[in-house]
Amino acid sequence: MLPYVARVLDRKRDGLDVWTLDIEPGEGAPPVAPGQFNMLTAFGVGEAAVSVSGDPAEPGRLVHTIRAVGAVSSALTRLDTGDLLGLRGPFGVGWPMAEATGRDVVIVAGGLGLAPLRPVLYRLFAERERYGKITLLFGARSPADILFRHEIESWRHRLDVGIEVTVDHAEDGWHGHVGVVTTLIRRADFDPLRTVAMVCGPEVMMRFAIAALGEGGVADEAIYLSMERNMKCAIAFCGHCQFGTVFVCRDGPVFRYERVRSLLTLKEI
Repeated sequence: MLPYVARVLDRKRDGLDVWTLDIEPGEGAPPVAPGQFNMLTAFGVGEAAVSVSGDPAEPGRLVHTIRAVGAVSSALTRLDTGDLLGLRGPFGVGWPMAEATGRDVVIVAGGLGLAPLRPVLYRLFAERERYGKITLLFGARSPADILFRHEIESWRHRLDVGIEVTVDHAEDGWHGHVGVVTTLIRRADFDPLRTVAMVCGPEVMMRFAIAALGEGGVADEAIYLSMERNMKCAIAFCGHCQFGTVFVCRDGPVFRYERVRSLLTLKEI
């Protein structure tokens, strides 16, 4: 429960009110799997759960992408190179990389939901021969809200990955897709019978994405999603992140869809 002190190595802007912190975790820090999260402390303000958004294979560096929406997240985004923060973790269940081996992988991300999925892309590219077709479908509110824009542009030059980006509201100079990200699923090229789908974004977006994947023939047991809840302790003690019969911090944040399917249809959970 006690955080240890870590140091900010770098800070850069990655969208409107979104900042990415590179953090030096210190010696002896445990490895992180794609999809796991850490508890970050802004000293004197509070603690927040933030998913890892960097390459888990890169030693000596943790990357977290944070939107400034409250007191703690705003304080974390104001930290600069050399500043200290508290760190606990990693916690939670990650994305099903082993289950995806030998299969097509479809990644559907909405807004900041791309951050917890970026480590998956790093792993897929590093071990490209282990997977079939890789498809990234990403939706943002506007072109200015596109996360990791330069990285996405560089990935598009690869010949072994399909990437489509859409925005809810176009601006002058935007020549890409306009509309919700779920509309891209129907046009994506993948074999539904051998696909693992990973979905992260606002819950309403995930519900529609899951429905579109199901209509496309992807089985419920092959769909995974990352849930966001108010995680305070990260060890299933405080109850803040209870989601029906499960605790997001301990049993998630990544769940197989069939495990939480009934809960997603209930209001106020």
